[in-house]
Amino acid sequence: MKVIRMLLMIGAIVGCVACTEVLPRQRGNLALPQMALTPDALEFSLRQHTAFSKEAGSGGYGGGGGGCGCN
Repeated sequence: MKVIRMLLMIGAIVGCVACTEVLPRQRGNLALPQMALTPDALEFSLRQHTAFSKEAGSGGYGGGGGGCGCN
């Protein structure tokens, strides 16, 4: 019983400190290129297009097409 209570307390503490409000003046820091999941958007889109053309499918990124690579 003590273990469950301790885990609930730890979960509540972590849950409270994990969420924070981002002020408008701080949003510029989060939009830096270093924070992007893919550093080069053009290279990422080219790789995605090549993968979709080779795999003859698309998944999760929108757009349709076939295996010819003409889209």
